[in-house]
Amino acid sequence: MRIGVTGHQHIPQEAMAYVTNGIDELLRRYDGEDVVGLSSMAWGADQLFADAVLRAGHRLDAIIPCRGYRTTFDERGLAAYDRLMERVRTAVTLDFPGPSEDAFLAAGKRVVDESDVLVALWDGLPAAGKGGTGDAVAYAKARRKPVVIIWPEGVVH
Repeated sequence: MRIGVTGHQHIPQEAMAYVTNGIDELLRRYDGEDVVGLSSMAWGADQLFADAVLRAGHRLDAIIPCRGYRTTFDERGLAAYDRLMERVRTAVTLDFPGPSEDAFLAAGKRVVDESDVLVALWDGLPAAGKGGTGDAVAYAKARRKPVVIIWPEGVVH
């Protein structure tokens, strides 16, 4: 089972416990199964999911949007990114020189394409820019991939 993730980089504090518990509950459904989590390792949802996958004892693969991806992180985000990348089983870096909406969209699509199910840590609102969570969810639905949305009702990111 390959479970991909998409979601907001900025998860409000009032949503954090709900989202974290939701990820853990979802992963418990697959206890004893061969599970690989797929993440682009962005700050927020991607890293939360990656941590949960590893905590649950599953494997983690990374789809990195571009060669200059490290420049997108602040100091705290970069430390988390480096810590998680040390535990990744395989990492694929897409052929984009630096961060761009096109790179983020391509990474989102690749996560969907390689997943059996997509987990969206998402408030349901349209993507703020090309390559956002709403675009990944729309792409997954167009590809007839199951999408599990984990987000507390009434909370906007």
